[in-house]
Amino acid sequence: VQLQASGGGLVQAGDSLRLSCAASGRIFSSHVMGWFRQAPGKEREFVSAMRWSTGYGYYGDSVKGRFTIPRDSAKNTVYLQMNSLKPEDTAVYYCARGRQASKWENDYDYWGQGTLVTVSS
Repeated sequence: VQLQASGGGLVQAGDSLRLSCAASGRIFSSHVMGWFRQAPGKEREFVSAMRWSTGYGYYGDSVKGRFTIPRDSAKNTVYLQMNSLKPEDTAVYYCARGRQASKWENDYDYWGQGTLVTVSS
């Protein structure tokens, strides 16, 4: 399966942005779709994940209440809706497919190429 992340860009603090992750292959109910991010000079950080079977979302502490993870099952696409963006949200955002809703990178076996989000103050 291939994952294509898109939607990044330059926005101002307080703005909203929606990232997309389109999967070339089918996403099965046993799968989990996740988003991670990596800021310059920092380790990759868990952002959000969704159980495809239920649509239930999990969030990292730094984005709770601001980000959501909707999906379009017919398009095999998961999104990351980012609201009230802050400069510290600046990072390359990666989508990934895994088998369990986890904040650990090793639990995800397919990764997209990343899309850059820059939030100016």
